[in-house]
Amino acid sequence: MKALIKYSLISAALLLMACQSTNSLKSYQVKNPASSFYLDKKFKGYQNIVIETETEIFALSEDMQQMVKSISTERDAREKTNQLLKQFFSPEKINLAYQSGANVIASEAFENKTANCLSLTIMAFAIAKAAKLDVAFQSVDIPEYWVRNGNVNMLTGHINLAVFEEPLPQKLVFWQRNKIEVDFDPFVLKKSFPKHKINKNTVLAMFYNNKGANAMINGDYLTAYAYFRSATDSDPLFSPTWGNLGILYRFKGLPQSAINTYRHAITLNHNNLTAMSNLSLLLHLNNEHDEARQLDSQIMRKRANNPYYYALLADERFYQGDYNDAIKHYKKAIKLDDNIHEFYFGLAKSYYMLDEIAKAESYIKKAMRYNRIAQVDQQYLVKLNLLQQVN
Repeated sequence: MKALIKYSLISAALLLMACQSTNSLKSYQVKNPASSFYLDKKFKGYQNIVIETETEIFALSEDMQQMVKSISTERDAREKTNQLLKQFFSPEKINLAYQSGANVIASEAFENKTANCLSLTIMAFAIAKAAKLDVAFQSVDIPEYWVRNGNVNMLTGHINLAVFEEPLPQKLVFWQRNKIEVDFDPFVLKKSFPKHKINKNTVLAMFYNNKGANAMINGDYLTAYAYFRSATDSDPLFSPTWGNLGILYRFKGLPQSAINTYRHAITLNHNNLTAMSNLSLLLHLNNEHDEARQLDSQIMRKRANNPYYYALLADERFYQGDYNDAIKHYKKAIKLDDNIHEFYFGLAKSYYMLDEIAKAESYIKKAMRYNRIAQVDQQYLVKLNLLQQVN
C-alpha cells in the first residue's frame, strides 16, 4: 500500500474499506453508469489477456482434496476447523507462510506454501467449503497502511475467514452464532479490529485488483487494464479498483479521464482517501485549488491520528534522501503507536544513511523486539550482523 512517490500518487493494491462515510460530498453524486468510465479503445487488445476464472482461482488440487478428506473425518465444525488450522500452521504439516507479493490462485498458494493474505484466505475458503464447513470471508478494517514497491507506495488491507459452528438441535440461537477465525497474520488476529462479511464477488474483485496493480507497477498497462476491467465486472461497487483505474489513466496521459474515474471511486466510498488524494493532486495541477483544498482538509482530518500516515511521510522523505525529516516523521508515528516494528526499522535505516551506526543498531534491535514474523526477524538479524561488523 503506498502513495505519493515519484509521481506523487497513491496506488491501492488491496484496499479493504469499511462502511461508507456519512460525509456529504455533494459534488460527487452518481451520475453515470460504470461502463461510461471504461476506455477500451485506449487499451486495444486487452480482451486477449488471459484472466484467471473464478473456477481456476478456487479450484482444489489433488493434495488439497486429500486434506479435505482428512478434515472431513472430524465430527463437528470446531474439530474440523482445529484440524484445518493444524494442517495450515503445523511445522510437521504444510506450514503455510505469508508473503506479501504472492497473489496466486488457491492451488498455487497450497503448492508453494507461501502467498499473500488474500490468496491464503481464498485457499482456506476453498478447502473449508469442500469440507462442508459454513465459512464466510471477512474484511478486517485495519488503519490505512502503506508499503513501498519500487518507486510506488501501495495501500494494503486485510481479509480473513470466519468458520461458523453448527447450532445444536437442542439449542435455540437468539444472538450471533459462535465463529472461529482463520487469519494468516498473527498481529491482526491479536488486535480487535472491526470486521464485516464480504461476498465472493468482492473477493474476486480484490484478486483481480491486486493483479492489475502489480501489472501497472511493472509498466504493463494493457494487462493492468484487463484485470481492472475484470475486477469491476466482478464487483462494480468495489471502490479501490476504480481508484486504481484512475491511476492507470493518469499514467497513460489521460488526466481528465483519471479525474472522472477518481470521482466515481469516491461516490462509491467516501472513505476512499487514496482516490481523494489522487484527485486532489490532479485538481491542483489543473489550478482547481478550492476543491482540491477541501479534499486536502478532509483527508488530513481523517489521517491526523493514524501512525501509518506519518510512516508514509517518513518513507517519502527517506526515498527523497531527507533522512533527518524522515526520522521526525518515524518518531511521530511511534508516539502514536510504539508497537510497530516497521517504524523502528525506518529509524534504523535513516540513522544508517546518516552514518550513525550505533543508533541504527539500537533501532534494529527494537524492530526485532516488536516483530512477530519469523521471516522478517531473519532479515533484521542479517542487517544487525552487518551493522555490528561496520561498527
